[in-house]
Amino acid sequence: MANQDQQQPLVEIRNLSFSHGSRKIFDGVDIDIHAGGVTAIMGPSGTGKTTLLRLIGGQLRPQTGTILVDGEDVTRIRRGRLYQLRKRMGMLFQNGALLTDMSVFDNVAYPLREHTRLPESMVRDLVLMKLEAVGLRGARDLLPSQLSGGMARRVALARAIALDPMMILYDEPFTGQDPISMGVLVRLIRLLNDSIGLTSIVVSHDIAETAAIADYIYLLSGGKVVAQGTSAELERSDSAWAQQFLQGLADGPVPFHYPARDYAEDLLTPSSVAAAARG
Repeated sequence: MANQDQQQPLVEIRNLSFSHGSRKIFDGVDIDIHAGGVTAIMGPSGTGKTTLLRLIGGQLRPQTGTILVDGEDVTRIRRGRLYQLRKRMGMLFQNGALLTDMSVFDNVAYPLREHTRLPESMVRDLVLMKLEAVGLRGARDLLPSQLSGGMARRVALARAIALDPMMILYDEPFTGQDPISMGVLVRLIRLLNDSIGLTSIVVSHDIAETAAIADYIYLLSGGKVVAQGTSAELERSDSAWAQQFLQGLADGPVPFHYPARDYAEDLLTPSSVAAAARG
C-alpha cells in the first residue's frame, strides 16, 4: 500500500460524534481508510467498533461529523444513492449470517440474483469463481447446517465479494474460530485484499491475528482514538493504554478494580453503618 500521507482516503471520517441515549460512543473521532490496504479498528468490547461499521454503511447517522465514502457523505446522501453505494461495500458479519434454507451455492448467488440481471449461466460461473477463491467450490451443494464454523465464515466471505465490491467491512471475523480456521481466514483476508484490489476494514480485538495483516491500526477507547499507526509503531508507542491493550495487561489505565471506597475503611465499617450509608 502507498504511503498514507500520499493518498486521498477512500473513507474519511471527521469530528464524528455518536451517542446511544446518554451514552457517548464516539466523541470527535477522525479516521482515514486508504484504498488498497487493510485497516484495523481495535479496542476492548463495548468501544463502538461494530457501531463504526454501521455508521460507515449509513445504517446509523451520527449526531455530528462527516463520513465520506469515495467522496460521498453517507450522512447526507439520498436513500437511493446510499443503496447504490452499499452495493460497492461487502460485509462479513460476525456470525456469518448465511441464509439457513439455502445451499452454499444459492447463498453466494443471492446478491448476484438480487442486484443484477445476469443470465443464470454467468451467475453460475461467478459463484464457482468466488467459492474457488475461498477453497469451497466442492461444498456448493451443502446447507449451512452442514458446515463447520470456519467454513461458514468462508462462504460468507465468498458472498461478500460476489458483486466485486471496492471495500469489505469485517465485523470480528476471527471470533469463535479454531486455530486452523483462524489461520485460513487471516490468509484469505490479506490474499483477497491484494489479489483483487480491495480495501478492507477489520474490526477485531484479536491482536496477533489482526496486527499480522493490517497495514494501519486505530485503537479506540472512551469514544476517542487513543493510538494509531502501523503494528511496529504501536509496539513502540509510549501510550500506557495502547501497551495495556496490546500486551493484555490486567491493570493499567483500564483498572482491574471497579471504583470503590477505601478497602481498609470498607472492612472496618460496621455492617449496620454501611447499610445506613447505602440507604
